[in-house]
Amino acid sequence: MAEAIAFYVLAACILGFAVLVVTAKNPVHSVVFLVLDFLCVAALYVTLGAEFVAAIQVLVYAGGIVVLYLFVVMLVNVKRPPEAFRAGGRHAMLGLALAGAVLVEAAAIAVWSRLSPAAPASAAQSLPVSGNTEQVGWLLYTSYLVPFEVASMLLLVAMVGAIVLARKES
Repeated sequence: MAEAIAFYVLAACILGFAVLVVTAKNPVHSVVFLVLDFLCVAALYVTLGAEFVAAIQVLVYAGGIVVLYLFVVMLVNVKRPPEAFRAGGRHAMLGLALAGAVLVEAAAIAVWSRLSPAAPASAAQSLPVSGNTEQVGWLLYTSYLVPFEVASMLLLVAMVGAIVLARKES
């Protein structure tokens, strides 16, 4: 009964903070509400018995990602009037090629997941390691290696895109 109450209270907090993230007028307040949302998600992970995932949630998301968001909010001056539209730096063919590469990659992942044998239903019991952290690491680098690598490539592309957008034209 206590777990159900904790779940519903944390779920209400998560939804409330998510609405405040979207509706806040000040972007810094929005980022603060995002931190609170991430902390509530970490508390929900603790109630589910996944302490390692909760610690990673706090370290990676509430720590690192939110610092990047604040950096972008401070870098982009939202009080400044919008600049005049200038389409001289557009690279339509490069964008089309990159979009095609992403579509080919998504199709390859879909085909690979269809052709690979399905994991047994009791994969958690048949792991050669014990403990929550070891099981997460074992599954991450065996069964879920391709999604892990896709996520890392997505983060790399987002980082390069942020650098390109923040670069000043000389």
